[in-house]
Amino acid sequence: MSQLFRRKSVNVMISQSQNKTLSRSMGIMDLIFLGVGCVIGTGIFVVTGVVAAESAGPAIILSFVLAGIACALAAFCYAEFSSAVPLSGSVYTYTYATLGELFAFLIGWDLMMEYVLAIAAVATGWSAYFQSLIAGFNINLPASITSAPGTGKGGLVDLPAMLIILAITALVSKGVKESIKFNNIMVFVKLAVIILFIIVGVWYVKPDNWTPFMPFGFNGVITGAATVFFAYIGFDVIATASEEVKNPGKTMPIGIIGSLAICTVLYIAVSAVLTGMIPFTQLGVGAPVSLALESVGQDAIAGIISIGAVMGITTVILALIYAQVRLSYAMSRDGLLPKMLSSVNNKTKTPFKNTWLTGIIAACIAGFVNLSTLAHLVNMGTLAAFTLISIAIIVLRKKFPELKGSFRVPFVPVLPIISALLCIGLAISLPGITWIAFVIWLAVGTVIYFVFSRKNSKLNN
Repeated sequence: MSQLFRRKSVNVMISQSQNKTLSRSMGIMDLIFLGVGCVIGTGIFVVTGVVAAESAGPAIILSFVLAGIACALAAFCYAEFSSAVPLSGSVYTYTYATLGELFAFLIGWDLMMEYVLAIAAVATGWSAYFQSLIAGFNINLPASITSAPGTGKGGLVDLPAMLIILAITALVSKGVKESIKFNNIMVFVKLAVIILFIIVGVWYVKPDNWTPFMPFGFNGVITGAATVFFAYIGFDVIATASEEVKNPGKTMPIGIIGSLAICTVLYIAVSAVLTGMIPFTQLGVGAPVSLALESVGQDAIAGIISIGAVMGITTVILALIYAQVRLSYAMSRDGLLPKMLSSVNNKTKTPFKNTWLTGIIAACIAGFVNLSTLAHLVNMGTLAAFTLISIAIIVLRKKFPELKGSFRVPFVPVLPIISALLCIGLAISLPGITWIAFVIWLAVGTVIYFVFSRKNSKLNN
């Protein structure tokens, strides 16, 4: 039993973080753009309208505030860990140091599922937006190659989804500098498009549309917060970049908290303008932002928004592939996954084989699997990670009081306990089928741990 909960030495982790296997080339802005690139995707263009129409009305502004506070609690925990133990692997690594090997492996296994499914799901969304965009130029692709089997669209394969994943995989495999440069450009364009909407839309805001402000009552605000919470998912991918960041002790907390703050402000601003432009009852559509602009005669701006949405989703795919590869790289380096996954190419300074394996698997899922029944598993994986990071920070303070990063979570253990309870509450609200699938996945992971990982673990030596 003691082997199952053996912990990796924090001193060993710190010495590993100082190696030169991966190239340290990322700065503060690179980190912030990585976080913003993953968090802000279709959510800001779709979720805002749907939640306003069905749950919160104009009070969706409060829903985003509440969800932002809930995410901030988890972000504080990530910030302290990433500054104290600046190592690849995110919550997997932090759990290994505090709660033990079995918990670390299972949360790593859980996150691998989350990232791969998220890559496939986001790519499917990218495919839909891309098809809509080129349709405006009278280009229509055959249904047989634009949707996965079982989606009811008569498709055999979602080829655009597969191609975008493979294209981003090729970019990520070339090196961190190339990937980050591309991500920064795409995020800059995405932010410019969002700000353009705010600047243009604010002139068409009618305060009467904000009345009644809370049509579904405070319960509607809470329901809306639970829904938009998942629009924030993604800032935690920053924690996987610790070994490729300059001066991680200082830059990691700024990157994590800074990206979350920027996303929160943008979500609130877009929600306020959107619900002010047209009545919230009309926003329950697939493209509410475009609808609002078209309703005031700004068709050209609506077209630009569509381009921005495609670019925005592209950066989400890039960030998720990057995070998945760095997570499995860390687990492989510890002996819990096959050694091939931690092999680093001497020229590109990236886990080249790992990157392509991840991309090919995700592309096959996106191309041939109907993801509608699996989408909630992404949310479950994130909530599990947020819960464990909240518990782990309490253990860190108690077991390693001498380990102090540049950022410290205030009011420990009160805030981490609140964070864990909020995440558990949200997880309970997910459908029963999600829980069944989640338990099955963990059961498979448990078998792999006892058959392969436990005896191949570096701690076995």
